[in-house]
Amino acid sequence: MIPSFNGLEFGIVIGMFAAVTAIGFVATRWHRGASLTSLEEWGLGGRRFGTTVSWFLMGGDLYTAYTFVAVPALLFGTGATGFFAVPYTIVVFPLVMFVAARMWSVCNEHGYATAADFVRGRHGSPVLALLVAITGIVATMPYISLQLTGIRAVIETIGIGGDWPLWVAFVVLAAFTFTSGLRAPALVAIVKDILIYLMVLVAVIYIPYKLGGYGVIFHGAQSALAAKGYSTLLTGSQYLGYTTLALGSALALFLYPHSVTGVLASRSQDVVKKNMSLLPAYSLMLGFIALLGYMALAAHVKPVGGTAKAPDTTTIVPVLFSNLFPHWLAGVAFGAIVIGALVPAAIMAIAAANTFARDIYRPYIRPSGSYRPEVSQFVTMEEGLVSQIVSVLLKLGAVVVIVSLKLTFALELQLIGGVIVIQILPAVVLGLYTRWFHRWALVVGRIVGMGLSVWMLYVTKSATAAHFGSASFALSRWGLHTKVTIWTGIVGVVANLVVATVLTPLLFWLPRGTDETSPDESQPPIRVAGPELGSPRSGAEPPYRRQQAARPVPNSPTGSVPPVAGAKRLGRPRYQA
Repeated sequence: MIPSFNGLEFGIVIGMFAAVTAIGFVATRWHRGASLTSLEEWGLGGRRFGTTVSWFLMGGDLYTAYTFVAVPALLFGTGATGFFAVPYTIVVFPLVMFVAARMWSVCNEHGYATAADFVRGRHGSPVLALLVAITGIVATMPYISLQLTGIRAVIETIGIGGDWPLWVAFVVLAAFTFTSGLRAPALVAIVKDILIYLMVLVAVIYIPYKLGGYGVIFHGAQSALAAKGYSTLLTGSQYLGYTTLALGSALALFLYPHSVTGVLASRSQDVVKKNMSLLPAYSLMLGFIALLGYMALAAHVKPVGGTAKAPDTTTIVPVLFSNLFPHWLAGVAFGAIVIGALVPAAIMAIAAANTFARDIYRPYIRPSGSYRPEVSQFVTMEEGLVSQIVSVLLKLGAVVVIVSLKLTFALELQLIGGVIVIQILPAVVLGLYTRWFHRWALVVGRIVGMGLSVWMLYVTKSATAAHFGSASFALSRWGLHTKVTIWTGIVGVVANLVVATVLTPLLFWLPRGTDETSPDESQPPIRVAGPELGSPRSGAEPPYRRQQAARPVPNSPTGSVPPVAGAKRLGRPRYQA
């Protein structure tokens, strides 16, 4: 049931939405390069983001509106299991600090713009790169849709019926990201993160004061959960599922295209390392956000929307704010949630669009432009335009999913996201350190791991779905008499690694691909000094540039491509099937 309309809350949300929209359009002129037509400038911000901007960008990218509403909703519904998001966001940054810095170094030197771009250059396998690209896009698409659940939860709580606010948000989001690229969410992320920090700090002080303290909150939450068969503490059968879910989610987080984009947009390795050290501050905030689920239980919050059998628990945080905050403060909190949905949705759409343009469109639809000098500049501009168009289409698809499908179905898709994307870990992460694995062994391992994971997801039921009901697989399905579960993605990636390890020695007779990242290339990279983005002296020149010598090209009339004076190396000189 939709509550009565609140004009004050709605007006504050509209005002905040209009303000960040203006900021998004202003970002078009914010320390831009000579042109935003290339993927480098539009999709990666010229690779010039400094420590502060990168910290807000990656924080806004990884800690989303979906996190703001879904993590408390999980604690509200299942208790202690929902806290898995807190340890995994603590563990992830030490795990990826040096991996992310190494990824930045290799990609910046060779002009790679995506993880699949790196895989093609490192392993010399177009097939493996295509699988990595498709995996990243498929895993990201439901993630974009779920950002809009934060907006839907707010508009339902305010008392607005219909889906028209989602379409308005789509038009505005598509417009400012199309014109400004990654600079728009980077600039808006600063506003978004500050607002969410303030609102969370207010909530964890003000709401306990209203409810009588944290002792009352935990007692009320335990009583409410016990009535549903859950608890504020983990039981013995939940330990394995909880730990594998937390560890697996940590391993998968920085494999998403939007996470890679946030890393590659940084100016230097030092920026990446500093942010890996500073980003755990968001984990503290996430712990506070998770407690909102227990506060909602103690306050006897009733979700808005959904059905009696499957209520829409994503609305519990907005309803909690509406019930306990003054209307003006609730309006500010709702505005923060809406803005928190716009930033990650924009970054995710841009990152997935970059992957399509660089790793599907350019090598398979316009391969000739990759090595023909007379059309290479045009194709570079066309690649940027394709990325812009695809980002709009991805956002449109996200709105259609939320409007057309049941919310529970969309959430089930999200459960699959981490399971899917972790299958590219051997090719990407291990590929940064070794080329021992044969490219075809990695292809077969990825197919086996993905197939096993999809089967495990398919046979998993939930209260609302016969298939794809959860990412936690019950070991009883394998004939074990136990209630223990395990995160499906861990099983899949272990199978992936085992197959790749066994097949690599057996495929020694097959040729290996050319490693473009080998240090014995003819010319080393040349450092181009420049200030960080945000400094008044920042210009259009990217931080690294390669002086290119003439190189042989198949089927070329002259047999080689001469170097182009002053040209930036935006990728490999050719794509070879």
